[in-house]
Amino acid sequence: MGLSRRTFSILAGTTALGFTLGGSIGTTTKASASRSVPTGPAPGPPGADGRGHTVGFDRYSLLVDGRRLVLWSGEMHPFRLPSPSLWRDVLEKMRAHGYNAVSVYVSWNYHSPAPGRYDFTGVRDLELFLRTAAETGLYVILRPGPYINAEIDGGGFPGWLTATEGRARTSDPAYLRHADEWLSRVNQIAARYQFTSGTGTILLYQIENEYDAFVAEPAGRDYMSHLYKKVRADGIDVPLFHNDKGRNGHWIPGSFDTGGEKGRWLYGFDGYPEPARVPPDWGHFGVGGARGGATASPETPGFMPEFGGGWFDPWGGAEFQGKGYAQARRTRDAAYERRFHLTNLANGITLHNVYMTFGGTSWGWLPAPVVYTSYDYGAAFDEGRNATPKLAPMHQIGQLLQRQPDLAKLDRAAAVEPADDRLKAYHLTNPDTGAHVYVLRNDSDERVTTTLPDTDFDVPVSVPARDARLLATGMALGQRKLRFSTVQPMFCLTAGRQDIAVFAGPYGEIAQVVLDCPEEPETTRLDAEGAWVYDRGLLRVTAPLGVGGLTRVRVEGGGHDRTLLLFFTDDATSLRLWPYDTPSGSVLVYGPALVRDVTLSGDTVQLTGDTIGETGMEVWGPRGIARVTWNKGPVPTRLSGTGSLLAERFLPGVRPVALPSLAGGWRRRTENPEAEPDFDDSAWKSANRTTSYSVTPVPEGQPVLFADDYGFHYGDVWYRGRFTVGADDLADLESVSLAYSTGTQGLLMAWLDGEPLGTHRMPVPDKRTVRKGSWAATATFEVPKALRGKQAEDGAAHVLSVLVRRMQHDQDGKALDTHKVARGLTAVTFKGAAPKVRWRLQGEGAPDRVRGPQNNGGLHGEREGWHLPGFEDGDWETAELPRADRRQGVTWYRTEFRLAVDPGTDASIGLTLDDDPARAYRVQIFLNGWNMGQYINDVGPQHTFVLPNGILRTRGANTLALAVLSDGTTPAGPGEVRLTLLGAAAGGVPVEPVDSPGR
Repeated sequence: MGLSRRTFSILAGTTALGFTLGGSIGTTTKASASRSVPTGPAPGPPGADGRGHTVGFDRYSLLVDGRRLVLWSGEMHPFRLPSPSLWRDVLEKMRAHGYNAVSVYVSWNYHSPAPGRYDFTGVRDLELFLRTAAETGLYVILRPGPYINAEIDGGGFPGWLTATEGRARTSDPAYLRHADEWLSRVNQIAARYQFTSGTGTILLYQIENEYDAFVAEPAGRDYMSHLYKKVRADGIDVPLFHNDKGRNGHWIPGSFDTGGEKGRWLYGFDGYPEPARVPPDWGHFGVGGARGGATASPETPGFMPEFGGGWFDPWGGAEFQGKGYAQARRTRDAAYERRFHLTNLANGITLHNVYMTFGGTSWGWLPAPVVYTSYDYGAAFDEGRNATPKLAPMHQIGQLLQRQPDLAKLDRAAAVEPADDRLKAYHLTNPDTGAHVYVLRNDSDERVTTTLPDTDFDVPVSVPARDARLLATGMALGQRKLRFSTVQPMFCLTAGRQDIAVFAGPYGEIAQVVLDCPEEPETTRLDAEGAWVYDRGLLRVTAPLGVGGLTRVRVEGGGHDRTLLLFFTDDATSLRLWPYDTPSGSVLVYGPALVRDVTLSGDTVQLTGDTIGETGMEVWGPRGIARVTWNKGPVPTRLSGTGSLLAERFLPGVRPVALPSLAGGWRRRTENPEAEPDFDDSAWKSANRTTSYSVTPVPEGQPVLFADDYGFHYGDVWYRGRFTVGADDLADLESVSLAYSTGTQGLLMAWLDGEPLGTHRMPVPDKRTVRKGSWAATATFEVPKALRGKQAEDGAAHVLSVLVRRMQHDQDGKALDTHKVARGLTAVTFKGAAPKVRWRLQGEGAPDRVRGPQNNGGLHGEREGWHLPGFEDGDWETAELPRADRRQGVTWYRTEFRLAVDPGTDASIGLTLDDDPARAYRVQIFLNGWNMGQYINDVGPQHTFVLPNGILRTRGANTLALAVLSDGTTPAGPGEVRLTLLGAAAGGVPVEPVDSPGR
């Protein structure tokens, strides 16, 4: 919703703009002296300013340059958005919506294709990401492991680590040699981007991840100590931390040797409560002690490195009843976020990180077995980078925490018992300012309206069903003081000679804000909906929320020289309010769908941002501003009665985006020549190993067949076993049994002498098995009589060909080395004969130098470059979709399409596949050579795959290749294949093409 025509038209006036210059420099404060740090303004937005900074903490909060900072962070993973230009887009959206930090995993497997080889270029450019975060004004929480989990292949361990000695995630020297090498490479970069040195904004650094193994044993304590000392030796001097998997008190300060360093280690813990659960008290109001969350470490601030902003969905969609991440977002909606996050704030959690805030895409062979390609997560920004309604509470809370210092230092206060016991009240107070904060939570299924005895609230307050709100008394609103409000304060800032205080709540609710006013002020209703009354030192202002958009009331005089503007907004309208701090003072913009940047140049406010529909715009700022530009174009304005610059015409919305049809123009070719008896496999690797570092036992009397032991770590792997038997023995060969091990939804196909034996696939996980990372089975295939009856000479060679879709490695969340569980064939036995088999195997080729090791698998077409742009497919047969082939094996489809999206339009586009769910096949999707994920038609639930701009040429030609793997039991597609517009805005960020080399 944009700024309404009513609001746009009603504002007029000639009130002069005020003038103030804001901002100040923080003073250095040591953590040891932090108890004396009073409540005051938060630090300004961070940046690479070239000045040194201090980062400390006490039991209340972080201390940055001696100022209290409440950290409101969102998680995103650069490796899940393989278009570096779009990192800026997501980071700018996060900053604009109230986040002051971004938390990022750095995944070892993403950067290391082989031992001793590391790549931080292109889509892996960590330095570029860190520079972009600093330019955006966000702190960075860096989380490089070495283990990260993250629902990524092997928990972030590189595939080659599965074939090395040493117990991972322990103090085993063999493992530590590899882990140290990884950390050295990451820390060479991280040390240059620390906030303490003024060269970046890395504020905190995590070691390991949810490590709950060997906590009381030397193998664990020595491991954590080693990582701590290693990171410090590499020049990382910001505070370090670990995230306890739950409320266990694991790895609190003093639990392991830090080399004598004290006061630089934070205890953090993760939490993902179910939506149906009553929000837990993990701090001030909880059970206390080691299992009480924040109370496990009473001298450090409450810290949640991960709090659930959604949840992951497995193959088959058992977590959300097959409805996918849309259902995740419905069950963890705005009310969920508000109810749980405000409970955390009440419990003294002042370091928050929302996992995920932007989930993104586990493209290629990145996903762990427990998830499919999409990692949307039901997050506040969807996989297509679109803002969702659940952003409203995140936006409101984030802006409040940045601009209302009382919330950085709160103590538990006297209990408050609402008259209606269905409402739970948390009461806290700031010892410096005397402000009181009340978090009111309603866990019932009905709206509750009740009084709060023994408080300053002299009217009833309401909380919607299964929701919460934060209310305050005694809080400063610029020069004035809030007696109480019945809706949540969103922020207060000073723009020129005006203080602007914003209050937000549900649409249609009648809000009341009461101010202490010893003298009667001059109060003006600027919109028809507002009303006020003054009585005995109190000014009571009421307004319905959201009716007509923003409702404003002006308060002047009454003993104060600055005007106070009271703004009343509902959730949807609050997402059109954009406060921004500049070196010359604060600016507030109302109207557009997004404001990315605000720069003051002379008398001009230069704005960049996005619109979706046409919208009005209003700007408040320091005294002396007279002009406005929007995305570098001038905007005619006039001075309004609220002291703002009001646009005289609407900003245009986004133009329609036309997408081409993909119904025609396809070319088709079948593959799997590896199944043919005369296929030349002489260049393949011989399966001649007899021992393995895998935790899967090697069958007695058989060679190691595990794909990882031969350097094949991602995607499909082929096996060809040659054996000789006499004609009589072939006739007696009844069956062959193929034991294999894969991740979730792995499968195996087999051929004997070029004839299909059949396909076996792992079961679809249910609610009990969604976390199962490794699946083992034995596929037994009868040898058809027709094949056994063929003429065969004694001593003739026969070929058993096997294709295994191995999926990915287990995450090893319990530190049991389960990332080393075998992938591929594990054993082969025969019934009716006992031939000696000589095996060769082939998986993916050399890692793609641009796209990285997780892009390619071992299909014939991948090894031959059939997925790459520029491949000559002129001799392929033409094809029309939908198709309904029936064969065991792989069929490729290729087409090209062109896009002509208007410059200045950010269009998020996806590829959607649909077909009869009874058809059993899967598709590997390649766009311009980039492996964008896997579709399983009869499993789901994912049907739409995001095609990130940069990889997708939104103005130019694109090559789409589909590798269809079918088992021959049903007709196999592809069925309908189409482009889908996921969202569009006028604006966006400049997008550089991502390198997509072809043939």
